[in-house]
Amino acid sequence: MAAIMDNEYFRKITTTAILIILVVLSFLILKPILLSIIMGLIMAVVFSPAYDWILKKTKMKSVALISICLFLMTLIILLFWFLMPIFVKQSFEIYVAAQQIDFVQVFTKIFPSLSAADLSSQFGSIFSGFVTSSLNSLVTSVSGLLLNFPVIFLHMIVVFATFFFVLKDKEEILEYLKSLLPFSKDVERRLFQSSTNITRSVIYGQIVIGFIQGLIAGLGFLFFGVPNTLFLTLLAILAGILIIGPTIIWIPVVIYLLLAGNGFAAAGVTFFGIISAVIDNFLRPFFISKSSKMHPLLSLTGMIGGFLFFGILGFIIGPLVLAYVIIILEIYRGKELQGFLLKSPEQN
Repeated sequence: MAAIMDNEYFRKITTTAILIILVVLSFLILKPILLSIIMGLIMAVVFSPAYDWILKKTKMKSVALISICLFLMTLIILLFWFLMPIFVKQSFEIYVAAQQIDFVQVFTKIFPSLSAADLSSQFGSIFSGFVTSSLNSLVTSVSGLLLNFPVIFLHMIVVFATFFFVLKDKEEILEYLKSLLPFSKDVERRLFQSSTNITRSVIYGQIVIGFIQGLIAGLGFLFFGVPNTLFLTLLAILAGILIIGPTIIWIPVVIYLLLAGNGFAAAGVTFFGIISAVIDNFLRPFFISKSSKMHPLLSLTGMIGGFLFFGILGFIIGPLVLAYVIIILEIYRGKELQGFLLKSPEQN
């Protein structure tokens, strides 16, 4: 009997060790493309409603999948083909122009009182160093995109493969994930409902709305002839996705236009900037009226921490990770989502 128990114990230890080794090896294999897989999952969440709508109309899964994939591929190829050369050109133009700006004189004009205490030169030097460092990083990143195109192409294959198969087999994937969870059916239901709500809240409430806000500010740059419109629009979109909003981009543009004596363009950019700031109040209820809401502190810390750890995709991954931790803790306590960090749909 003792020999049988020893054999069974040895078998369990061996099985566990093999499983751990395989999990570690799998992680090491997937680590270089992990962010691409996550990007594919995020795109599947974003375009799932469109896929469901096409499937409902056509009653054919293959037609819906091919339609969505062709649309995305065409959009990405066109954007890369037409916009990338313009973006590269404008980023270098801004880099060169920034080297020629006398920030001390700019600070002196905006804040005359600082010149008496010689603070304008100090602030100007600090700001000049910050701008130069930031633009150096940007130009390096743009150059890296062009030089590493083959690697980027492989990552895009992973993104689209993940996107395609997650949309195609999403019901089976959800059932498989549920089978792995050690929770009761009620806890599973609450966990997936809360996770779905908060995922939509982050993706639509922060990413999509932030993109639209930045795009509206960019239209103001375009209509009123602001130089390097594409570059500034991209910065406005990134600022919109980050809770700070595109205001941090269009206000310096307005100041630049005023210093250049172009009051009409400054007023026009201000008008579009105000629209981009208030549009959030109209779009957010439309996108996430039935979804959970995240506290701004959770969103902001998640975005910054996620960016520092994961890179650009961390703006999405960070808040989601923190939100999922809160969801698990609330379900573990046997409570509904009633804290101030996360609010359930009933509390909206």
